[in-house]
Amino acid sequence: MNRYPLWKYIVVVVALLIGFTYTLPNFFGESPAVQVSSAKATLKVDTGTLDRVESTLKAANVATSGLFLDNTGVKVRLEDTDTQLKARDLLEKQFNPDPADPQYVVALNLLSSSPRWLTSLGALPMYLGLDLRGGVHFLLQVDMKGAMTKRLDSIAADLRGLLRDKNVRHGGVGREGERVVVRFRDAETRTRARSVIEDSQPGLALADQGDASDPRLVATLKPATLNEIQTSAIKQNMGTLNNRINELGVAEPVIAQQGADRIVVQLPGVQDTAKAKDILGRTATLEIRMVDETAGALEAALSGQIPFGSELYVERGGQPLLVRKQVVLTGDRLTDAQAGFDNQTQEPAVHLTLDATGARIFRDITRESVGKRMAILLFEKGKGEVVTAPVIRSEIGGGRVQISGRMSTVEANDTALLLRAGSLAAPMEIIEERTIGPSLGADNISKGFHSTLWGFAGIAVFMSIYYVLFGFISVVALASNLLFLVALLSLLQATLTLPGIAAIALALGMAIDSNVLINERIREELRAGSAPQAAIHAGYDRAFDTIIDSNVTTLIVGLMLLVFGSGPVRGFAVVHCLGILTSLFSAVIVSRALVNLIYGRRRKLESLAIGQIWKPGASVPASK
Repeated sequence: MNRYPLWKYIVVVVALLIGFTYTLPNFFGESPAVQVSSAKATLKVDTGTLDRVESTLKAANVATSGLFLDNTGVKVRLEDTDTQLKARDLLEKQFNPDPADPQYVVALNLLSSSPRWLTSLGALPMYLGLDLRGGVHFLLQVDMKGAMTKRLDSIAADLRGLLRDKNVRHGGVGREGERVVVRFRDAETRTRARSVIEDSQPGLALADQGDASDPRLVATLKPATLNEIQTSAIKQNMGTLNNRINELGVAEPVIAQQGADRIVVQLPGVQDTAKAKDILGRTATLEIRMVDETAGALEAALSGQIPFGSELYVERGGQPLLVRKQVVLTGDRLTDAQAGFDNQTQEPAVHLTLDATGARIFRDITRESVGKRMAILLFEKGKGEVVTAPVIRSEIGGGRVQISGRMSTVEANDTALLLRAGSLAAPMEIIEERTIGPSLGADNISKGFHSTLWGFAGIAVFMSIYYVLFGFISVVALASNLLFLVALLSLLQATLTLPGIAAIALALGMAIDSNVLINERIREELRAGSAPQAAIHAGYDRAFDTIIDSNVTTLIVGLMLLVFGSGPVRGFAVVHCLGILTSLFSAVIVSRALVNLIYGRRRKLESLAIGQIWKPGASVPASK
């Protein structure tokens, strides 16, 4: 009746071992580290960079406790903060000899001190939030007026091209404040232009102004279009910020919209605030230009005589390239970039998708420039770099563009990622900055840990006194619940915050409640005269429905907090929901496995160690 088959015991033991393994990394703490990542779009961090870092530190007799290369760059684990600062200064001088033009980002970091055998199993510690780990909090104001201006300038250029294609003569197209004004020689031409613009630019509100001698058509953005621009600007800026923060190696950064035009950025564990501000404040733009292939022009530029209307750059591989100043297209016209392969040669390639206006411009320029090279440049901090410079093989229409030639699969993926990342849709300004020191974070961890520890101890003492052996079994099940919860949070690489610690404490209380229901149900069966073995069986079976009902209703509330909440509320909800799931397993499966192990094989069971059970009218307790 109260015997588990062997496989159930094996499941419980395996679950406990897995829980212990994935909980263990949280007890090793973190070590100071230095990270070296690329500050240039065209500069890659590879094994050669790793060798440079290692040789630089060895030459200066700087001892390291680990050095490795990952997706974000080269990371060096060090013994203490003094060695960390010394290593950072050495690497900064080695990798960025010109401070005005840094090639690499050398940033302070924190890395897990878990042994390699744990890391090889994928056992990593939980991420800690800003309130527990320390770090920096930024509130960024997005310049929506700048985004509108940028969009209106783009619309003005589109209207010029549109009217030219439709053979509609005008007296000039220009932006005046928050509107675009088109001038005409007569009202009839204005009427024709209005019809053309309404068909191709449904997001514009058009109004006739001026008299018969100076007819004008004034275009303003419709409210729906304004909202679309704001939403798009926020999303693009958040995506770009996320790509930049990767350079700092921040684990689980928080990037969230606040209000209509603000972005909150939280970087847990960041020690170098100045470096973080520098990276977040960068502006980047993407441009497509034609390569100046005039005979002798490149040689003259290399000798210091750059031809008028051209600029000298360096392409990937270090080769000089002379590029015309005239911009053909900007990154605003790019809607997507994906790595793939050339259908004819099967070489790695990058497939670009342009919007309607960009497709028309690109079709025209490629028709006129077959056999010539076109350069794609990325500008950051006023300095440009050539991402790639392919040869135009034929006219390209339909808005689908392919970049191929002299490119590996890795380079194709990197280029596609770079082009997708794009630039900031609008300028941003840091309007609020808060720094939380590691000592304050450690104090919060200590308080949260002690509150959970003393809460657990209080529950353990009460349960052991009130329910005796069954109380002790409940405490073991509660400990396993805590083990499973921490292991699950570590396995999912969830971010633990102060509200998360509160949710852990709440999960302990809810988990023990399930065991209280089971123990009281067993007591009721004993009072009713049931045999001890039958009481155990009935107690677990009949309490199970109540436990499921109470946990499901609580889980529904937790899911609502997870769906509709934000920030600390979501952090609480994640731990809360996971705690409900782990408590069901530990309170029912683990505790019953222990009870069955102790009592299941006793055929003549006289009593249960579940505390005093008083029967009405009886002078002797039925159980001890």
